[in-house]
Amino acid sequence: MKLEFYTCDVFTRNRFGGNPLAVIPDARGLSSRQMQQIAREFNYSETTFVLPPEQGHDRKVRIFTPAREVPFAGHPNIGTAFTLAATGLLGPVSDGHVITFEEKAGLVRISLAISKTGNMRCELLAPQKLSVGPVVMPELAAPALTLDVADINLSVHPPCVAGVGLSFLIVELSGQDALARARFNSAVMEALEKEGIAPDILLYTRSEEHCDIQARMFAPLDGVPEDPATGSANCALAALLTYYEKASSGQFSWIISQGVEMGRPSRLYARTEKASGEVIATRIAGDSVLVSHGELYID
Repeated sequence: MKLEFYTCDVFTRNRFGGNPLAVIPDARGLSSRQMQQIAREFNYSETTFVLPPEQGHDRKVRIFTPAREVPFAGHPNIGTAFTLAATGLLGPVSDGHVITFEEKAGLVRISLAISKTGNMRCELLAPQKLSVGPVVMPELAAPALTLDVADINLSVHPPCVAGVGLSFLIVELSGQDALARARFNSAVMEALEKEGIAPDILLYTRSEEHCDIQARMFAPLDGVPEDPATGSANCALAALLTYYEKASSGQFSWIISQGVEMGRPSRLYARTEKASGEVIATRIAGDSVLVSHGELYID
C-alpha cells in the first residue's frame, strides 16, 4: 500500500526554518496504531492525518506527536490548511477563504490571507475558550527548567496551567539570559505530571528585538524535547495575557519569536479579543512553505 505525504515548514517563509510538519492528505484505511507508527517514523513534533468530514465541514484531522494523539495543536492546523490549499487539494481558494477542520477538541476554523504575490498566511481560531488551571509554585517550576527561583518573573502571573484546546504550564522568565539558560528536567516534569499538572512547558520573556515575546517550549514526555514553534501554546499564552490585562474589553496582539535556540527561527502572530472581562477569541497566524512530497509504503 502506497501513502502520499507532504512535508512543510510552518511559521516561516524559509525552508528549514520554523516547525516541520508531515501531512498525510488521505489517511483513509489507516488504523490509530498505524498513524502512531507513521508519526514516530517522521519523528516531527506532529504529523497530521486528513480524513473525510463526519459533520459536514471541510475535513476531519487527527494529530499525533511521536508519543501520542493530541486533541488540538497550532502548527499542524496552520500547516495542514496551507498544504491542502497550496497543492490544490481543496479546490480553488482565494483571499479570505475559510477552512473548517473537525478535531477532537472541536471545530477549528482557519482563514487564508493570500497576497498579490501569492504568499499565503493562515490564521486559526482556537477551538475552546481559555481555561486556567492550577498555579505551580516557583519553587517547583524553576527546577523543572533547571533555573533558579529568581529567574521567574511573577509581576503579571504566577506559573500556571492554561489552554485553549490543549493545556500547557506557562512560565514567564526574568529575561533573555534565563530563557537561553533553561533546560528541561525530565524527573521534575514527570513529578508534575503525576500531580496532574500539564508537563508541557511554555517559557517566555518580553522582548524589544523585532518582536514582542521570545518563547521556548519543552515537551519531552510527548517525545518532543524542544519545539521550534508551538501555535497552541502561544495561543494559550496570548489568551492568558489578555485575561490579566487590566482593560475589561479590547483587542490585543503580539509578534512572537520561537525556535531561535534550535537554529529554526519561527515567527507567530497572535491576537485576541476581550469583552466584559472575558477572553472571547484567540487566534494565531503564520506563514508556511512546502518542503517535500513523496510516498510511504505501508504493509
